[in-house]
Amino acid sequence: MNQRGFAGVITAAIAAPAALILGLVLAVASLGSPANACAAATGVVDATKIPTDANVAGFSQSQLANAAAIVNAASALGLPPAAQTIGVQAAIGESSLVNIGYGDEGDGVTNPDGSPTCSLGLFQQQWCLGDWGTKEQVMDPTHAATAFYQRLVGVAGWEGLEPSFAINAVQINADPYHYTKFRAAAVEVTAYLAELGGGSAGGGCSVSGDAQQLAQGLQTAMDNGTLTLLESRYAEQITNMANGTAVEGCKLDVRTLQFITLALDKFGSIGLSDLNRQCTGSLLGAGEGSSHWVKGGGMGVDFTVVSGTALDGRNSESLALIDLLSSVAPDGTRVGQIQCRSGQAWPHLTEIEDSCNHVHIDFAYTDQPLNITS
Repeated sequence: MNQRGFAGVITAAIAAPAALILGLVLAVASLGSPANACAAATGVVDATKIPTDANVAGFSQSQLANAAAIVNAASALGLPPAAQTIGVQAAIGESSLVNIGYGDEGDGVTNPDGSPTCSLGLFQQQWCLGDWGTKEQVMDPTHAATAFYQRLVGVAGWEGLEPSFAINAVQINADPYHYTKFRAAAVEVTAYLAELGGGSAGGGCSVSGDAQQLAQGLQTAMDNGTLTLLESRYAEQITNMANGTAVEGCKLDVRTLQFITLALDKFGSIGLSDLNRQCTGSLLGAGEGSSHWVKGGGMGVDFTVVSGTALDGRNSESLALIDLLSSVAPDGTRVGQIQCRSGQAWPHLTEIEDSCNHVHIDFAYTDQPLNITS
């Protein structure tokens, strides 16, 4: 891998020889999307339809065309939408979606075992090892993406892993969290390509409508550390929902669980504080009039961290979270921290004041479902 200002870091990219593509197609034919995943499903993307002045998440036409090749490779292999996003996320983290034609050879850069590196292409694959293809093949975006996916499906339970961990199992990066910060951009790019390919994006994503199933997915995220809560008493609310043991006054609204799931999928890792205050007896803020308390509680959620960055209601991570909410929210959904920012406005959302150390979201004053497929 090169070290000339691109997003990646040195990878060993050493893996067992890949299975034949025919075998891969048969092996993945029965795979589906994770139960709680929300990823844009695309048809075949015609890269010639990408405008010359395109700019999606900061990526140009040529970079988006490379992303289209990755998405199309996943589709050709019968892989689910989640894999499309993972592939784009990996390539952003390795090359910023630039098909890099020069590598580390001659620069004195070595793998952890001391062998020289020879990383090229979108995924910075080491062609000299013989497992990724020839030098010319790793520079072919379709071949490179296919080789990446061949190894991805060989990772046990990859569908349930935090995306950066799944990618790292293929790329063997020194930092398993390296790809987390590229998740939001990958979701945005694949959503854009989904629209070009006749698929669904934004509100067309699919998330379970079953509260217990959603909570079980969030329990898995808590177990692997991608979902954290400031207090164990709120973590217990998710656990009890997952186990089917939550009692009245301690339950979580399905829309709250759905949006937490959407945010987790988009950003890779999130942190929360308050959920159902009626259950805990907390009288913070508006007390029994709080959206965390009314209607049995569980209608509100406070986000404190997104992709490792603390939220303050006005930074880019806060705004990205609110953008996501606006894309799926029914009219009457509320978001806090209006006094912490200026100049922004979102459809469907009612903005309220709240302290500038998190992002408050609640569905306490609307009975409508989220604009998603469940």
